[in-house]
Amino acid sequence: MPYTMHQAKTNLSKLIKEAQKGKEVIIANGKKPVAKIIAIGPDVKKRVAGRFEGEGWVAEDAFAPLTDHELKELGWE
Repeated sequence: MPYTMHQAKTNLSKLIKEAQKGKEVIIANGKKPVAKIIAIGPDVKKRVAGRFEGEGWVAEDAFAPLTDHELKELGWE
């Protein structure tokens, strides 16, 4: 059953609880469905800083200034 915008604003916490139970919650603008509330679920993993440390490399000159020749090739005369 679609909910109107007004119903969604008034009952947001109730609609979120319904979504957490696995129900599909549709919000309509007039009779046209425009949004769906879904639960994110427990499978979202927290980011960990340094997780990929040591798994890649960067060339030693990666951040070195470009030479005049390289600048000219790129159109930065």
